Amino acid sequence: MHIKFRKYQGTGNDFVIIDNRDGLLSQLSTEQVAFLCNRKLGIGADGLMMLEEAEGFDFRMVYFNADGKEGSMCGNGGRCLVQFAYDLGIRKVKYLFIAVDGPHEAMIDLTGLIQLKMKDVSDVSKYKTDLILNTGSPHYIRFVENLDETDVYAEGRKIRYNDTYAAEGINVNFVKRTERGIKIRTYERGVEDETLSCGTGATAAAIASSTQTGEQEIPVEVEGGRLAIRFDRTSEKSAANIWLIGPATFVFEGLIKID
Repeated sequence: MHIKFRKYQGTGNDFVIIDNRDGLLSQLSTEQVAFLCNRKLGIGADGLMMLEEAEGFDFRMVYFNADGKEGSMCGNGGRCLVQFAYDLGIRKVKYLFIAVDGPHEAMIDLTGLIQLKMKDVSDVSKYKTDLILNTGSPHYIRFVENLDETDVYAEGRKIRYNDTYAAEGINVNFVKRTERGIKIRTYERGVEDETLSCGTGATAAAIASSTQTGEQEIPVEVEGGRLAIRFDRTSEKSAANIWLIGPATFVFEGLIKID
């Protein structure tokens, strides 16, 4: 079987995207998805998405991690899927789509950046001296001074696989405050490595930072570029009207054969 795909990236977070509105590829196996995401044997990506029909919405977002397992919400992926929809000819002033964590609004602004509305955050909790919150995916936030010297793979993996989080997994973010906002590096579950960017992680880090600074619009520097997070703090531990803003770029398209 040959599959037509396009590849997109959002600040270095890259995705294989498939138009599955006809529903023919809904039964891709874990092994097939992992093959497509494999950087040596397949196309290579941090994840794979399918754009599908959904009654009452412009489309459905179905997201798989690079390990082939269906994942939780991916912010950079959501922005890339909106750009993919636009490139397919689904042209809207405001998009409304459904993902695993519920409905999302999105728009493409006049500069070409994708603005994606994320789910509300209801609780920012503490784990020892660090913070935990869910922005559509679970995130662990640790503030550090020496971000560039942090061994994100080793330290992130240690937290992700500790006794508390090993079963369900958690994304681990190391964050440093800067003069312009924050800088973040992320170890992503499902990829099981550091990625160049994580949209839900950037969102989580910005909200965690706001609990100490009070800021509600925060520029975020990731390894693959720059994002911005805008939101309303509704309490010390909650936030609403959360928008993830950044680019989504077409990389290439093609056909690939899978067994």
